[in-house]
Amino acid sequence: MKAIVVGAGVVGASVAYRLAQAGADVTIVEERRPGGGTSSVTYAWVNACEKLTSHAYFKLNFAGRQAHEDILAEFPGADWYHRPGVLQWQDAEAEAGGRDGTDPLAKLRQLVAWGYPAEVLSLDDVRKLEPDLAPEAIGNAPVIHYPRDGWLDPVPYAGALVGAAVERHGAQLVEGRAERLVLAEERCDGIVLADGRTLTADWVVNCAGRWLNAFIERPEHRIPLAPTLGIVAYTPPSGARLRSALRTPLVNMRPDGGGRFLLRSNELDRLLQSDEDAVPAHPQAQELMRRAARTIPTLAKVQVEAVRIATRPIPKDSYSAVGPVPGLGNYYAVVTHSGVTLGAFLGEAVADELINGRSREELAEFRPSRFFS
Repeated sequence: MKAIVVGAGVVGASVAYRLAQAGADVTIVEERRPGGGTSSVTYAWVNACEKLTSHAYFKLNFAGRQAHEDILAEFPGADWYHRPGVLQWQDAEAEAGGRDGTDPLAKLRQLVAWGYPAEVLSLDDVRKLEPDLAPEAIGNAPVIHYPRDGWLDPVPYAGALVGAAVERHGAQLVEGRAERLVLAEERCDGIVLADGRTLTADWVVNCAGRWLNAFIERPEHRIPLAPTLGIVAYTPPSGARLRSALRTPLVNMRPDGGGRFLLRSNELDRLLQSDEDAVPAHPQAQELMRRAARTIPTLAKVQVEAVRIATRPIPKDSYSAVGPVPGLGNYYAVVTHSGVTLGAFLGEAVADELINGRSREELAEFRPSRFFS
């Protein structure tokens, strides 16, 4: 089977790797570089603990979390997945769609009932775990500790999986921008690139994220999206101590290697007007830094080193859309919020469906067909 995978972010790289591993003749089409789109602008928390509005969505994300642990065995020495734990404060805004909307202790009880590793820490416990945190930033509200949670380095992950697809399994990486699908009546036979090249395949798998509909000419084949803007700021090496990822009402922050920190806030995301001017002087970046310093006082004299802004792909109802698009044979779409969490599992599931002809139960509630009924 010949397959074209459009997009080489975390999701596209995972799908391409698993398809090639399963024996497909895979061509990966990427306009920029592996992991160079939205995958590089993310907090990258690998979790299922905020997806409590739907048990099916929780299970899908839990499978994603497990798949990230499993795939490490195939890449000896890989250091892209960090699991020192995550601390979440009361009133900290969710990172992804499908959040629960309950108070922390109700959330904790539900997570424990569903088998998710979680516990409440006291003020003293938090201070022992993270001694550089300001006591006033901790407060007296419940803090949930997810001891087995962590985050992904999305760009090294995507690069490694694309490289393995090419080197181990004969996939081809093509630099180019998808311009349109090659259509034969109600069937997709490939894609045409912006430079005029035509690539043919038995299946086209669209993992282009925010650009999912950019090369889909017919409106009846487009999956409705409700994208949002997001900003992340990075500090230089600071000397401040932080082991866990933090989810606080002020700021979400985590280590980003070499003594650096990554900062973001949903509240500040909503103030963005465009994805332009991603510079350290950006007002939201400066506010992120001020909030980080209120959380860890030793950051008071640290300046923002770098900023990235991106448009995040979110299906209209916030849940994943994975599967064939009605009315267009041989065309398979994969678009989701929480692509970092879900990528490794979606790679396995998509390959299983396309190579082995199995219909994966985990994806039953998340088919694109729900938008076309």
